[in-house]
This record gives sequence, C-alpha cells and structure tokens, in this order.
Amino acid sequence: MKKIAIIGSGSWGSALAIYLADKCEKINIWSFLEEEKNMINENHTCALLPGSVIPESVVATTSLEEAIKDSEIILHVTPSKFVRSTMKNYKDFVKENQILLMCSKGFESETLKTLDEVIEEELPGIKYGILSGPSHAEEVSIGIPTALVIASKYEDVKKVVMDNFSSKTLRIYSSSDVKGVELGGALKNIIAFCAGIAVGLNLGDNTFAALATRGLVEIVRLGTVMGAKSETFYGLSGLGDLIVTCNSEHSRNRRAGRMIGEGHTIDEARQKIGMVIESVDNIDVAYELGKKYNIEMPIVNSVYNVLYNHLDPREAVDILMTRDLKEE
Repeated sequence: MKKIAIIGSGSWGSALAIYLADKCEKINIWSFLEEEKNMINENHTCALLPGSVIPESVVATTSLEEAIKDSEIILHVTPSKFVRSTMKNYKDFVKENQILLMCSKGFESETLKTLDEVIEEELPGIKYGILSGPSHAEEVSIGIPTALVIASKYEDVKKVVMDNFSSKTLRIYSSSDVKGVELGGALKNIIAFCAGIAVGLNLGDNTFAALATRGLVEIVRLGTVMGAKSETFYGLSGLGDLIVTCNSEHSRNRRAGRMIGEGHTIDEARQKIGMVIESVDNIDVAYELGKKYNIEMPIVNSVYNVLYNHLDPREAVDILMTRDLKEE
C-alpha cells in the first residue's frame, strides 16, 4: 500500500499507525489537537502509549483533507460520539475508489444507530468495513499476537484488508455479518464496565464468570433482534472482545467500573482515566434499545440504574441475584 489515512490519534489510532507503518509507504494520521500532532511529528510518541515509538513514516496533521488525500484506505478511529460530526467534516474529501474502515466501537447515542448506519447516511456509496476484535492498543503497538475480524458486505474490502493487514503478529478473519460485528464490539464495553464494578466490590471469580456469561446472553438477545447472526457473538468481536475487555486493566471500561464499585463518582472516573469511556457513553443507548425491542436485559438495566438513578452497586447485585428463578 502507498498511503493510509488514520482519522484519530488516540491510543488505538496510534497503535494501528505503528503496526501498519511496515506495510505502507506513508501514513497520515489526523489529530484533533495541535499538541498531539506535534508530539507525533517531533517526539514520535503517543502520550497514551508510553514506551512505544511511532515510526517517522507516520506524519500527523490537523488537516482532514491532507490526511485523506490520495489514501487508499481510511481508518476511522474516533470515539463513537464524534463519528458523525467528524465524517461531516471530511466527507467532501473522500473519493469513490477509497475504502473506509470503521475501527471505533459504540453507538450514536442521539439516534440509537450503529456506526455502520452512520456511514451509510454520511458517505452513501462508499465501500466500507468494520474492523473489530479483542485488541488492546498497548499490545498491538508492541507486536503481541492478535486476531481481528473484518466485516463487510463487499468481498473486495475483506480481501484487501486480509491481504494487506495480516502478518505473524496480526491475523485477520472475515465476516459478512456487519451488524453482528458492530454490535459485539459496542455492547461488550458495557459488560466490561459491570465486570469492573464487581472487581471494585471485591466480589469473586464466581460472580465475575456469572456476569460475563449472562452478559453475553443479553448481547446475543439484543443483537439477534437487531438483525445479527447469533454465532457472530461467539467469535472474535463478541466473546473474544468480551473476554479481553472484562479481564484486563488495559480496558478503560473495566477501570471505570472498578472505580464505581469502589465508591467513586463517574466524573471522578472520567478524570482519573483521562480518555473517553465508551461504555458510559453507551449504557443509556443499550437501555433504550432494550426497551425499544422489548428485550429482557437485567444486567444492562441494573447498571443503567446505578449510573442514572443512584442505585447502590451492592443493591444492584442483590436485585440481580434474587430475580425470579428460570431455566437457563
């Protein structure tokens, strides 16, 4: 590949730039902040990836037009709440022969739409895919073996990504279930937040296993009614991403939940973590989607009440444990 554009210079955007630098002649990475641009261009570092070195072939810019011009592939890596507004700012620079890969995970909270729906509305006709899976930026940036999935309705998009992104440290699988891969990546953040709460409450492995397992059930319930295939949620973008996000302190979603379990406020968690916490931005979306589709989602409902109705986390656990008994 001659040129790739990465829209977003946070930890995941920077990690992708580091990895892809060996596979591409030039990478332009768009930074919203001037200081982030300068850090990449002058120091070749990312503040969110301490110890990692960004190759000199990666050039940061605050110009979306400069980033996108002449690129073969555009990787969109902003927080989900900024996806549409950022696309509106660069849509006029996108050519029909370019490929867009959505690397963000989440929903558009105002509309309850998935990010593939936002792409369809803002960039109709562009060929796109969803790149997702269990992938901490901290590990991808230092070459720890990782497996991802590219989901697209376009066969050539899947082939381009698999052929050009795969290596001995990154294995790419393909899927045609765009909605399933999209929802798996978005909804697992919420369960990881709940897992963090359990850790903060000093609950044990038994609780953790029950939460992750029943959380996956809720993901499958909502995902299938929204048009996804149930088997997708037992793959990399569902179960795989759920495992890595629930279990690791690399996950800002788990760290934020842990702070809630320890008695901190969500504002304190945001300040401490210093990055966008996708789960917090999307819990209300999952709650509203559950109501819209009349889906039973007790874990999502409980964490929604913890965040928005001042339910004590320990009381939320009691409520979940004493619900009416049922067949699994």
